[in-house]
Amino acid sequence: MPPEDTKKSCTFILPAILPDGNGGFTPCPELLTENEAIRFLRLDNINTEDSSSTLRYYRKKGLLRATQVGKCIRYRHIELEKLLERLTEVNPR
Repeated sequence: MPPEDTKKSCTFILPAILPDGNGGFTPCPELLTENEAIRFLRLDNINTEDSSSTLRYYRKKGLLRATQVGKCIRYRHIELEKLLERLTEVNPR
């Protein structure tokens, strides 16, 4: 039996996925459009008048960083993960 310090642990990292709108799922890209970010955060499943305004609110509060590519706002997957961490720290359930 090998000593405890020589055992290797395996960590599996599952890729993030997005619903494709047809009952299936697609891999989550590194750089998401506004609609993809809304789906990733599941803002489309809650009763909000405008999910885009929720993303703008998070940006203005400094909770979410976005990247401008050309004239379009994009959201890095890692920034959405950081937002979820911040929201969880502020309001754990």
